[in-house]
Amino acid sequence: MAWLETVVCSSHKKVNARFLRVLNSHQELKRRQDGCLLAWAAKSVDGQPLFLVQTLYKSRNDLKFISKIVSDKLDSEHGPLESFMSGPPLVGIFEVDEVQFLQQFKIDE
Repeated sequence: MAWLETVVCSSHKKVNARFLRVLNSHQELKRRQDGCLLAWAAKSVDGQPLFLVQTLYKSRNDLKFISKIVSDKLDSEHGPLESFMSGPPLVGIFEVDEVQFLQQFKIDE
């Protein structure tokens, strides 16, 4: 079973574009790690400073290991993600069937 991390967060005013660039750099680094199956970030289409960030990991250990790598490498460059946020994020972690999940979206491994 794979682990799907879902984060919904909002940014401070006037840092939306920079926050999305930072989120995308986090997701790109995650995608390059063995153990990350998919990673993406998206901004709300209604103009609100609301963001969805999702990552699919092979396992719980991969989630912990990759999150530490990303934090250690990128937080020193631009500070922690929380410094961009206007409040606490909503975080959910779900166990999903990796094969079924990837087939639903027609994604080849």
